[in-house]
Amino acid sequence: MVGPALPTAPAKANTSLTETGSTLLFPLFGSWATDYQKLYDPKSSPSRITITTGGTGSGTGITDAATGTVNIGASDAYLSSADMSQYPGLLNIPLAISAQQINYNLPGVKKLNLDGTVLAQIYAGKITNWDDAAIKAINPGVSLPSMKIITLHRADSSGDTFLFTSYLSAQDPSGWPSSNVSTSISWPSVPGALAETGNSGMVAGCAANKGCIAYIGISYLQKTQAAGLGTASLKNASGKYLQPTSTTISAAADALTAKTPANGTLSLINGPASGGYPIINYEYAIVKTKQPNATQAEDIRAFLHWIVHDGQNATTYLDPVNFQPLPGHVVTQSDAQISKIGS
Repeated sequence: MVGPALPTAPAKANTSLTETGSTLLFPLFGSWATDYQKLYDPKSSPSRITITTGGTGSGTGITDAATGTVNIGASDAYLSSADMSQYPGLLNIPLAISAQQINYNLPGVKKLNLDGTVLAQIYAGKITNWDDAAIKAINPGVSLPSMKIITLHRADSSGDTFLFTSYLSAQDPSGWPSSNVSTSISWPSVPGALAETGNSGMVAGCAANKGCIAYIGISYLQKTQAAGLGTASLKNASGKYLQPTSTTISAAADALTAKTPANGTLSLINGPASGGYPIINYEYAIVKTKQPNATQAEDIRAFLHWIVHDGQNATTYLDPVNFQPLPGHVVTQSDAQISKIGS
């Protein structure tokens, strides 16, 4: 379905838009919103638009967009079949490519390899100490402390939880079944486990607890480094242990994004690239096709169209949060979805 033409500027009538959701996307979405509003300051433009953003977790972003509480939800996770069934007419529109770190607080341990099998056993409470034989086996030559592992997970409904559990299941489906992959799950009962809200909460919680392990969005890389947390090298589908860098994230994306369907729903976890980092994802705008009025619909189309074009500038927007741009063909697909938004 082809919808209204994509506007290059917001409507001339003053209006406001609201967005909430992913804490991983929150720093970038805030930059986009700030600069877009500056472009249409009433002193220099006949258009005036106000965009309010919030970091509440991907699950809340999906629900709030679906119920019309906000105009745009932000999510690290694409819409599930249950979401689509419950909320027909909901779109998930790729905006950029991101990744997830696995962080730890082990003083003196500068390098650490981890894989999905070991992580699944840690989060299931089957591996409880850092000097466990299974961890030693994939870290030859590393002096691991005899220290209890403190697992951190998200308390809120989170796309980061979806990404992390997707990786566990992709690497070890018997150790972490697909039925336990979601934005909110029933975590196994593990002594000492901590639940934190948002990526900021995960950074603070891990920094405060020696022996911790946590999954944290790549946009918080500088904050994890400032907190003294290590970043594990993760095993990919080819058996290589890799850090999340622009090179490894791009390699993983290049091997998968050509398969992106028209609706944008595609898992980028544990892809086939030998040099690809295994936990990457599209960051999505979750939007209802039918908005409250024509002005807001036009403004959403204009803003999202700007994001997938001007907002892909690496130096200004993506590099500061360690994101990667959308490939050209995915930009075209996102534009096609954006054009469906009406009133």
